[in-house]
Amino acid sequence: MLRHIVSASQFDKKTLEKIFSTASKIKSGNYSPKTLSGKIMATLFYEPSTRTRLSFESAMLRLGGTVISTEDAKLFSSAAKGETLEDTIRIVHSYSDVIVLRHFDSGASEIASKYSRVPIINAGDGNGEHPTQALLDMFTIFSKFTTKNLTICMIGDLANGRTIHSLSYLLSLYPQIKLIFVSPKALAIPIDLKNHLKAKKIEFRETEDLNKSIKISEVVYQTRIQKERFKTKKDYLKYFGKYILDESSLKILKKSSVIMHPLPRVNEISKEVDTDPRAIYFEEAQNGVYIRMALLILLFDKPHPKPR
Repeated sequence: MLRHIVSASQFDKKTLEKIFSTASKIKSGNYSPKTLSGKIMATLFYEPSTRTRLSFESAMLRLGGTVISTEDAKLFSSAAKGETLEDTIRIVHSYSDVIVLRHFDSGASEIASKYSRVPIINAGDGNGEHPTQALLDMFTIFSKFTTKNLTICMIGDLANGRTIHSLSYLLSLYPQIKLIFVSPKALAIPIDLKNHLKAKKIEFRETEDLNKSIKISEVVYQTRIQKERFKTKKDYLKYFGKYILDESSLKILKKSSVIMHPLPRVNEISKEVDTDPRAIYFEEAQNGVYIRMALLILLFDKPHPKPR
């Protein structure tokens, strides 16, 4: 069913349903801890990560596989000597059965997939995409609401927010969903994403007004202003702290709404929000293990041909 996982745009509803159904069974404990016995995962991360890397490694180990890893491939791999990504992939695929790649360049996973004999999973590529995060976000949303007639508010650095990009592509499969994008104009969603949503006839609007937006939303998806995506500290500080969910925000939200965040957070969600039952970002992170276990099971569901 799956060969590589490089973009949220590669999924259709039928595939999502299979992934979510498999993840639900896993969440209830219905899986074999020997499913991937003898399989090796290589986690190749050129950017820092806690949740994504550890949840992938946890997923593989829970399924009986093993892991070989480099925590900072940019510094502690042959990339530091000038080796190209293509050559690294040509080597690492001979050591493993699946490669989980995080890279600072948008499109890196797509390039890697052309040189790999084993599945490539995009664990985040610069300001491009983060498809497995989007899958766990969708799984979390659908576990909380029986209807798809939802208004979803996305907040923060939407220009560089790869989780926003991937989640929006997945949500565009459901025409009942309405999207509100809250950001400074300089950090608005990319034009190609806008064009995609228009083509899919998804109702969306852009605004800088946080309170009006969260008041009418069932899902509030907060993100951080990403310091690593700005050229100067001055540019970063211009937007840092612009949108914060705090105790006053909780008074505005609907009782049935949920607050999500791909994490890590800096100051954009105050700690007093954590104890509110509508704050589900730690549950969201836990769901990452189940979704990534499901993806690994489905990736190994059939033999994989060699690349041309």
